[in-house]
Amino acid sequence: MADHAHNLRASAAAGRPFGVITRGTTNHNRLRRCDRWMLAHPEISTLLRHVEKPLALDVGYGASHATTVEWAGWLRRANPQVDVRGLEIHPDRVLPPRDGVRFELGGFELAGYRPQLVRAFNVLRQYDVDQVEEAWQTVCSRLAPGGFFVEGTCDELGRRAAWLLLDAHGPRTLTLAWDPFDVARPSDIAERLPKILIHRNVPGEPIHELLQAADEAWDHAAGWAPYGPRVRWRMARAALADAPFNIHPVRRRLRDNVLTVDWESVAPRD
Repeated sequence: MADHAHNLRASAAAGRPFGVITRGTTNHNRLRRCDRWMLAHPEISTLLRHVEKPLALDVGYGASHATTVEWAGWLRRANPQVDVRGLEIHPDRVLPPRDGVRFELGGFELAGYRPQLVRAFNVLRQYDVDQVEEAWQTVCSRLAPGGFFVEGTCDELGRRAAWLLLDAHGPRTLTLAWDPFDVARPSDIAERLPKILIHRNVPGEPIHELLQAADEAWDHAAGWAPYGPRVRWRMARAALADAPFNIHPVRRRLRDNVLTVDWESVAPRD
């Protein structure tokens, strides 16, 4: 079971990065599910293609350049001129440039930049939950016009992931994505929910209702099991279309099992 008891508190001071030093652990290809999703997202890919040299910031990339450089490779499929920079609050983690990616000191204040795209993965998970919305607002208020912020979490190998898409107005969608062969039931991904939702997976909360509905749809699609977990999930997700969660359609065949819903469908009730 994942450990959720980090509860670090961020601080901000004039001229210093906003945030707190986290563990910094990462692995190659850990964020591949979200990277693929961003490249396929119509609004994100359109934004990247229509800005001459878009700026993308990876906040809290950790102790290795790996996932930031991998992200740059994905984004440059949309626009080879994407300027990707990694920001870390820990000075010892600021690395030399690599593969066209630069690394700098910075946190959620974005080091003074106004980027088109920001990613922060496995960072806010380690914060106090009451600081999450402040971090969101700090980032979203600094986005370039039409910009996006992707904030999420995943397991150590990236087989289970969940993330939120935000813009200048706040959170828009929640996406759950997992390796079809690693998860027995959709609700198994609950331990990787973003910090704002991780403790809300209890009866009476929308996120709990969504996961329960996904499990029920999965059970009802059991007849498709001989065709593999991807086909079974495709049928389960189709059955969820009638549920009151504003399920986003999948317009292309995916190797991952993915579920995207409007934020309003899962936002905490109180």
